[in-house]
Amino acid sequence: MYAIPLGGEGAELRPLEPWRAPEFLAHMDRARDFVGRRNGLPDIVTDLESARAYLRTYAEKAAADAGRLDGIWLDGTLVGGVLLRTMDTAQGTAEAGCWLEEAAVGRGLVTRAARVLIDWAVEERGVHRVEWWVSASNGPSIAVARRLGMTRDGVLRESYLRGGERHDMEIWSVLAREWRAGRA
Repeated sequence: MYAIPLGGEGAELRPLEPWRAPEFLAHMDRARDFVGRRNGLPDIVTDLESARAYLRTYAEKAAADAGRLDGIWLDGTLVGGVLLRTMDTAQGTAEAGCWLEEAAVGRGLVTRAARVLIDWAVEERGVHRVEWWVSASNGPSIAVARRLGMTRDGVLRESYLRGGERHDMEIWSVLAREWRAGRA
């Protein structure tokens, strides 16, 4: 196991594995209303078995080199996560995403965690293009994409149905050469 420090405030990035399902469910129960405003994860993780199944899916993706899921801990408490929802190393593409509890907002945790994840995808796995799909109404997530140096590629108008409403989805991306130049 690894734990990557995310700054001097007791924040760490760690693997979010199936054996952590009870902790993940407790986190989701705390975060359900806040995260559910912009993210469908609370609709998927509703009980211990669904929490375990969700984490198992990402363990299988990691084993197949097709995705990954890491949790963000603050002072020993799981408060959010970052993931590569998809990763195709043959094509050199990946889609990154995130979520965070309200109590941990405003500390830069998602931006720092996403930097670690994208750096790993680009430098270790050879990913050429990392995408960030986000509802056009999700200002905080769009702000993260901007802080990560991503470019808005376009908008898929009314392409995502959530809560009985159609949402525009923005696609942001960063290419490996841009990522490296932004770090330099």
